[in-house]
Amino acid sequence: MFTPTIKAKNLEINDFLRNYVEKKVGRLDRYLTDIAECRVELAVTNAKNAKHRQIAQITVRSSSGTILRAEERSADMLASVDAVTDKMYRQIARFKGKRHRGRGRAQTAMERELPGTMPEEEQGPAIVRVKRFKVTSMIPEDAIEHMELLGHDFFVFYNPDSENIDIVYRRQDGNYGLLEPQLT
Repeated sequence: MFTPTIKAKNLEINDFLRNYVEKKVGRLDRYLTDIAECRVELAVTNAKNAKHRQIAQITVRSSSGTILRAEERSADMLASVDAVTDKMYRQIARFKGKRHRGRGRAQTAMERELPGTMPEEEQGPAIVRVKRFKVTSMIPEDAIEHMELLGHDFFVFYNPDSENIDIVYRRQDGNYGLLEPQLT
């Protein structure tokens, strides 16, 4: 049994909410037995749409180093917690399915009792399109400008400073992020 780390932003966590989150998230170890760390972040934002103000996010790290993350938003914090745990269950099922795909095994107990999981014959989304493009050498500020001109949420470019293929993206808070992939 593990105890999740619960953090809050613009929200005070009372005993009821803490117990509710611990109960819901504490069930994750039934489906992913090697959880090394689990963080739950709860936040209230001033989003224009009231349906998006209560945010619950779960990040799970297994002892093998795999990281699974899910986030949900709603008008009610308990509904956000319910939705994000359901989403995490589906991610765990997908993760475990990928690890075992092609081994001709019987359906595990986790897959049988996990709500909303799909049999292997009915796999989820598939790659339906491959797009190839030329990557231009530029600095991140120029990449952001190109991204904005194209009206995209992200832009892939070659960064001469890092000598790598990098990605700039628009964050939900209106700022930008820079992804610098590294081979492991």
